[in-house]
Amino acid sequence: MKLEIAATGLPPVAGDNSRRPLPVTTTETRVGGEPHLEAFFVQPDRTAANAPALLLCHGFPSKQRPGIPSRSYEQFAERLAEEQGWLVLAVSLRGCGQSEGQFSMEGWLNDVRRSVAHLRNEGSQRIWLVGSTTGGSLAIMAAAQDPEIRGIAVMAPRADFDDWASDPRRFLQHCRNVGVVKDESYPDSVQQWSQQLRKHRAIDFVESIGSRPMLILHGTNDRQVPPDDARQLASLHPNPELRLVNGADHRIRHDPRAVAVLMGWLEQQAIEG
Repeated sequence: MKLEIAATGLPPVAGDNSRRPLPVTTTETRVGGEPHLEAFFVQPDRTAANAPALLLCHGFPSKQRPGIPSRSYEQFAERLAEEQGWLVLAVSLRGCGQSEGQFSMEGWLNDVRRSVAHLRNEGSQRIWLVGSTTGGSLAIMAAAQDPEIRGIAVMAPRADFDDWASDPRRFLQHCRNVGVVKDESYPDSVQQWSQQLRKHRAIDFVESIGSRPMLILHGTNDRQVPPDDARQLASLHPNPELRLVNGADHRIRHDPRAVAVLMGWLEQQAIEG
């Protein structure tokens, strides 16, 4: 296991940072199937043959951070395409932003699978997943079920959702409050809906990733998802890269130290994978 406690300075990033940014195009798109999922796709204007592709998986929304979840990744997606030539798809999972449907853990996992299929339909064969918080957990589960995924990077991932499942009616009300469940008659069975939270847990899937590359970034000051979740997940992978970022909180994907580590890791993946 590679463990690093990042200090206040930026860690070194692989590659030549003097390269000129590539011109890129960002387009709005839809992921096929039901329910309709809103997404955007970033690609260099001149895409290299067999260019690496990335699916960005967002976390659970909150009242403090309203808006379209996929769009919160737009700056990062464009930077990755400009600097490293990646194709990047960011999707708003069902119930979020302008995407249709109601939240369920099984539904969100299926949305990730559909998004991977969308990239493959566009011609991408070398696909990695990057996920933040709940999206990180989804990335682990999706990669475990799809051996063609090349690798994953996750930020502040939950090892499980047992706290949500312990009080399903309270969690359902929270889902209504943040807008991922809008239909007052949904779900038909709260019990069956909440059972998905115990059935789909990253901690139960991570071993199935095998030896494929896995980067875990977690803040030492995360009060929503404790760093122990990251340690537990890393302990079940044969060669994880676990980076605990000193002083970072739950919104680690906005920490420049974490972004620098992630960018360097992705550049290395594009070369080796």
